[in-house]
Amino acid sequence: MSNKNTYPVNLLDTPFPMRGDLAKREPQWVKEWQAQKRYQKIRAAAKGRPKFILHDGPPYANGDIHIGHAVNKILKDIIIKSRTMAGFDAPYVPGWDCHGMPIENKIESLHGKGLPTQEVQQKSRAYASEQIEKQKIDFMRLGILGDWDNPYKTMNFSNEADEVRALGAILQKGYVYRGLKPVNWCFDCESALAEAEVEYQNKIDLAIDVGFEFAEHDKLSTAFGVQVEQKGHVVIWTTTPWTIPANQALNVHPEVEYALVQTDKGQLILATDLVETTLARYELNGTIVATCKGAALDHIAFKHPLYPRLSPIYLGDYVTTDAGTGIVHSAPAYGVEDFSSCKANGLKDDDILTPVMGNGVYVADLPDFGGMHIWKANPAIVDKLTEVGALFKVVKYDHSYMHCWRHKTPLIFRATTQWFASMDNKVEGTSLRERALKGVEDTQFFPSWGQARLHSMIANRPDWTLSRQRQWGVPMPFFLSKATGQLHPNTPELLEKIAQLIEKQGIEAWQTLDINEFLGADANDYVKNKDTLDVWFDSGTTHFHVLRGSHAADLTWPADLYLEGSDQHRGWFHSSLLTGCMLDGRAPYKALLTHGFAVDGEGKKMSKSLGNIVSPQDVANKMGAEIIRLWVASTDYSGELSISDEILKRVSEGYRRVRNTLRFLLANLTDFDAKTQLLPVEALLEIDQYALALTANWQADVLAHADKYEFHPLVAKLQNFCSEDLGGFYLDILKDRLYTSAPDSHARRAAQTTLWHIAQSIVRIMAPILSFTAEEAWPILNHSSSEDTIFTELNHVIPSPADADTLVAQWSRIRQLRDDVNKALEEARGANQIGSALQAHVTIHAPAADVELLKGLGNDLRFVLITSGADVQTADNVNVTVDVAAGEKCERCWHVTVDVGHNADHPTLCARCISNLFGTGEQRRFA
Repeated sequence: MSNKNTYPVNLLDTPFPMRGDLAKREPQWVKEWQAQKRYQKIRAAAKGRPKFILHDGPPYANGDIHIGHAVNKILKDIIIKSRTMAGFDAPYVPGWDCHGMPIENKIESLHGKGLPTQEVQQKSRAYASEQIEKQKIDFMRLGILGDWDNPYKTMNFSNEADEVRALGAILQKGYVYRGLKPVNWCFDCESALAEAEVEYQNKIDLAIDVGFEFAEHDKLSTAFGVQVEQKGHVVIWTTTPWTIPANQALNVHPEVEYALVQTDKGQLILATDLVETTLARYELNGTIVATCKGAALDHIAFKHPLYPRLSPIYLGDYVTTDAGTGIVHSAPAYGVEDFSSCKANGLKDDDILTPVMGNGVYVADLPDFGGMHIWKANPAIVDKLTEVGALFKVVKYDHSYMHCWRHKTPLIFRATTQWFASMDNKVEGTSLRERALKGVEDTQFFPSWGQARLHSMIANRPDWTLSRQRQWGVPMPFFLSKATGQLHPNTPELLEKIAQLIEKQGIEAWQTLDINEFLGADANDYVKNKDTLDVWFDSGTTHFHVLRGSHAADLTWPADLYLEGSDQHRGWFHSSLLTGCMLDGRAPYKALLTHGFAVDGEGKKMSKSLGNIVSPQDVANKMGAEIIRLWVASTDYSGELSISDEILKRVSEGYRRVRNTLRFLLANLTDFDAKTQLLPVEALLEIDQYALALTANWQADVLAHADKYEFHPLVAKLQNFCSEDLGGFYLDILKDRLYTSAPDSHARRAAQTTLWHIAQSIVRIMAPILSFTAEEAWPILNHSSSEDTIFTELNHVIPSPADADTLVAQWSRIRQLRDDVNKALEEARGANQIGSALQAHVTIHAPAADVELLKGLGNDLRFVLITSGADVQTADNVNVTVDVAAGEKCERCWHVTVDVGHNADHPTLCARCISNLFGTGEQRRFA
């Protein structure tokens, strides 16, 4: 309670240490929070408030969490806590995505290929459970509060069953159909892929110009209005030689002009605009004989260069003259537009040639290339085309090409019979595409550019391929007629019965289901469908099987917010929107928030090979999870989030500023009991009232940022408030009153009342971000049990002084004038005129309005300026003169005054300190 002189000052201690020692202490706090059921306490306190539902997008149950996971979960946690303290009941149910290829691959690598499906499912389930437990520990270590004992998992039996029910519902509404269509196909997965599983990388291919010989000379002569020669070719350009064996048509644009060109190699048909560049590429001379529009060539057939069949021309608006020859070759099994064009021109599913098997190998009976892998066949096809005289040019071509996001291997479009959700079939008058685009319009986006991005993805996407050829996934438990391939007429009732079985035994129930027992007399005519549902359907229907299913008691539909990385516009946001529009006619969310990806300090993507990976586990063990939390909050997450040792060091410095401010507040409130000693606002000194008005304005400002999920300006303003408004002004001035006034004096209790309100405000504002520190400070601030949690509280209501705006305006001017004084003091110190500011007496020369304002502070002006004396004089401009204060330095308060030594009993004290220690105490009105 005292400094080293004989006269005590009010220097108090606090159990809130200067050093956070976070890395060491946080793990213990995490354990305590779980043991004390802190999350459940918050739920009980929030019961009955309006709900705010942030629905957790499920991370995949495989592998350790990385910094991207940390960004995602911490952002969610900050929002949940900040909404809770803003007066909402905001539960957090974490979830996991459990089915799908990566786990299936893992089981294969651990236990070998060819396991029975049931065994794959059983091992996958056990593996996913282990992974979830590991990830859960790491998420909790980051200070994230949630229902960790009861998360949702897409592999829980009830969720699997409800997924089958969701499938049944969209089937009954008429969205689902089965058909042959080209889908994204991975040879490694041996399965169709979702749009979100496709990424683009550069690939070098052979680009070839191939001639298809004239076959219908008379029709061509009519089209061009001249007699065509016997020897001639229409020439196509392609970067996929392997598709030539599957060619069934050619495409031209109806409005583009095509030329019949006479060359040394016979007549060629090319787009007129491309004749010059194409002939140069072939090193041929030629002249244009005649031209016609593409429309005139419709349905004229040409000879296939390799096999004895014809390829007719079909018209296509998608044909361009940007590159190649202006004529496109069409292999309907291996191109989306090719397929649509051939189907529109009457080709039946059974007529479509599909020579490539699921593993990328041509079927054995394909002439010349049977049994070859398509990538190895490319040069062999080029050789064969050269041999038959159909090759006009071959070059290596480097271009952006689609790859599997898991295997990083090239994909193809491949026509297979799959189940689809139709984007354009009308259901009750509108298509899924129209509903989904309306859903995008009705959703709020943070940042706003997400809206245009998702809109264009929905506007341009093909039908959704719902089926996969996997083992570890929710089945599409249909019974198909052996004769027609049609669904059993009682499919809706059968799906509900199967869902009930899955509810008891999981998806394994479909594997073990005996068709004879289940279908009875119909069994001989039907087979079980082997497809599983796209894993994006699993997570995309969580609004159905979690919000209104497994966790309906805690959560509500639609969700207020979905929050994920910006890649989820094509992933979870997208699949949730489509399933929501199919099931409910609307999006399952009111708002979408996206964050960018974590990169290193130089903006490079993190990778093992670059050695620039920052792991959240390492940072938590070295610096504390609190520093990761503060880094997330202080970074503009709408773009990339840069992280490095240097950046984290800067974040730590920012943390220390806030912690030191908090420590000062707590130390000076050690002997303050708010229940009995809190003063009303009108009883406070003027500077205290100003500090409260300033804090209230600051709090309103930062809470407005929190409402819009803007945390980096909130952090900047928190740190600035601590260092400038408090450290650089109010607390600096307050020290004298706190330390030297009588402990129980009105002046000191007024200061403590103000500090108590400021501390209550700051701790609650920082709590969603700096949760460990806020929970550490909370019981100290309130002299309460360490089991109490700040998260059962709402944001602090700061009492408002009368004329708060006038007060803020006046004191803002006083602070400006004080800055002028500080500048003059600094100069005087630099000139060795004074040591500390308390050795100075200043005179402020200023215009009349300023003089009146400063004189209004009376003798308290010197406390505001932290000098031993202060005068004010009228002048045209502001100017400050500094003199050495007259008198002696008081041993206790360090002010230099002429009354030190006037009292023989206490010769080293000033009159003010004597009064504060032994008399009635000094009177202060302003500071």
